[in-house]
Amino acid sequence: MTPGNDAPTITIPAAFNGPDGSGNGGYSAGLLAERLTSVGEDAVQVTLRTPPPLDRPLVVETLGQDGLRLIDPSVEDPEDRARSVAEATRVEARDLAPIPGGPVSVEEAEKARDLYPGLVEHPFPRCYSCGPERAEGEGLRLFAGRVRPGEGPDNVGNTVACTWNVLPAVDDGTGSAAFAQVWAALDCPGGWSHDINGRPIVLGRFTARVLSAPKVGSTPVVMGRLESVEGRKVRTSSALYDEEGRRLAMAEATWITLRS
Repeated sequence: MTPGNDAPTITIPAAFNGPDGSGNGGYSAGLLAERLTSVGEDAVQVTLRTPPPLDRPLVVETLGQDGLRLIDPSVEDPEDRARSVAEATRVEARDLAPIPGGPVSVEEAEKARDLYPGLVEHPFPRCYSCGPERAEGEGLRLFAGRVRPGEGPDNVGNTVACTWNVLPAVDDGTGSAAFAQVWAALDCPGGWSHDINGRPIVLGRFTARVLSAPKVGSTPVVMGRLESVEGRKVRTSSALYDEEGRRLAMAEATWITLRS
């Protein structure tokens, strides 16, 4: 059945890509999550079912009392898995765990940018969040390098960090970064705690909470940590801190390793 013309929609502009041709996972999830929550309110868990299409309206459907589904109306067969793009559920009163060891300083995070593996090799160099081929103001340019080593064969515990130069391009109109921009900032630094170049991954599930959005002109610190590797599933955490080390936002993610 084709949704009515009055159904609410979300369109992910082409500029907000992750891998070429599909939406950045954090940004796309944030656009859906902000239909259920806002800054200072509950966490939301978003499951991405298929790479989010760009530049076409996606229909938002109600899913129970606290959930939403994002569907692609251009896929008419209801049995086609590509029709269901994402599902979101409010997670009440959830306090996502902080990064063990606490935040690093702005100075240490700035130095870690030089250790960013994506500067040498990158599977998605035009990614809105972490792509080095994006110019200042056209992408977040979050280049997270190691600040604490992991251990064991999977390098679990590996922790990365970088600074985020919050530019006017991300302003929500109030002088703060827009909600979906904060979700995008929490996305890739978590992923880069894993060996993305050795085993490319894409976002599968993202749970995030925004306590306070950073101000335009500020330089918060973004951190990511590798929590576990189980087969093709990679689990990470991430957090955003202001210049004084106060936590602004946090997330947990499950990534899926691409088949070679």
